[in-house]
Amino acid sequence: MTPGRFITVEGGEGTGKTTQARRLHEWLGARDIEAVLTREPGGTVEAEEIRRLLVEGPAERWEPLTETLLHVAARRVHLDRAILPALRAGTWVVCDRFADSTMAYQGYGLELGPAVVADIHDLVIGDLAPDLTIVLDMPVAGALSRLALRGGELDRYEARDRAFHQRVRDGFRAIAAAAPARCHLLDADRGADELAHAIARLVDARLVGARATGAAHGG
Repeated sequence: MTPGRFITVEGGEGTGKTTQARRLHEWLGARDIEAVLTREPGGTVEAEEIRRLLVEGPAERWEPLTETLLHVAARRVHLDRAILPALRAGTWVVCDRFADSTMAYQGYGLELGPAVVADIHDLVIGDLAPDLTIVLDMPVAGALSRLALRGGELDRYEARDRAFHQRVRDGFRAIAAAAPARCHLLDADRGADELAHAIARLVDARLVGARATGAAHGG
């Protein structure tokens, strides 16, 4: 059986990644590609329990290393019980955040350091990487304005200061620049429909079209 494809959607707060992950999942389904939509932190009952520890409470609830370890613990159970079984069964996975978020938020945003986060991931997830990572990027001021318009109570990450969000954005841009074969940076400062179309074109070119070509050639 051909393994499924693993697509992650990344970006800072207010970039629209949750909406775009959902729309991508729907787009794949409309093309008869079996896919699951999941998220991090979370995705399983156990990981969702860890998620509550991470997103609720004051911003200073955890020091950076402890926070990183909580994210990675949630990721390990998510991989073992959801992502890897789906991929092995030939199902595609669309994940709202994955390892790049930990690198951007804790490695860069909280200034733990990229090397520390990379070492932890080497131990816990090894060389596993998505087939395609879509990084949604926009200026911090505009992203925070979106959050303000949305209303409601902010979580621990959303409530952090602008300097933190700028470091996160810079982190994502550095991640994308360092892995151009896997990551594709997209301008998220546009309408949701236009952005969804751009993502669909990208996935079609990078994965769906390649899948069809491989099938036609017996691959």
